[in-house]
Amino acid sequence: MGDEDPRRVEAPPDDDRFAAKLRGFGPIGTLAIVVIALVGPVFEPAGGILVLLWARRSRTPWRALGFVRPKSWVATAAIAVVAGAAFKILMKAVVMPLLGAPAINPAFHYLVGNRAALPEMFFDVTAGAGFTEETVFRGFLFERFGKLLGETARAKAAIVAGTSAWFGLVHWPIQGWPGVEQAAIVGLVFGAIFVATKRLWPLIFAHAAFDVAAVLMIYWNLETRFAHLVFR
Repeated sequence: MGDEDPRRVEAPPDDDRFAAKLRGFGPIGTLAIVVIALVGPVFEPAGGILVLLWARRSRTPWRALGFVRPKSWVATAAIAVVAGAAFKILMKAVVMPLLGAPAINPAFHYLVGNRAALPEMFFDVTAGAGFTEETVFRGFLFERFGKLLGETARAKAAIVAGTSAWFGLVHWPIQGWPGVEQAAIVGLVFGAIFVATKRLWPLIFAHAAFDVAAVLMIYWNLETRFAHLVFR
């Protein structure tokens, strides 16, 4: 989806009134933001697809959302996967215990030894969470709020904080407060990386690896072992 410099985003033509309205912040543009921000986290991967449809219809360049072709797909994916899995281990073994989170995630404990549930879960955490959540929370919302608030350091910090809080809150219904805490921290880290790089594919791969590692921890019944790896 493009290999241009992600920092050089030219404005698309304004000869399409509806496209211009989708890119703007009037009723239509605001409605698009609200729908994608609300639908994206709930109906995965529909949210990611909605973002792509919005980009195409609004004539927003892919690179404006962070879809910049890596120089090496293999190297990018390999580094991101290792980093994402390591990040999950760090969260499970150090960060979440410090926050007082329980060793076991009860919302997904049914996955322990449940081989039949793995294919659907792997799809959910890769195409669903990995692709959709990064496309919505980093690519789309950062582009929208960046246009609205500007490119100052203060604006970028506000965007990272705001999207991370929302990213955390959407995990509340299923995972409760520990899920909110973990997701908000992940949002802060991934958001800061996106601000620095403007590249989405590494975050998609890392996010998918983070969640796959989480699923495998549960499936192999290793949650308690990792949660007590540092703090006994």
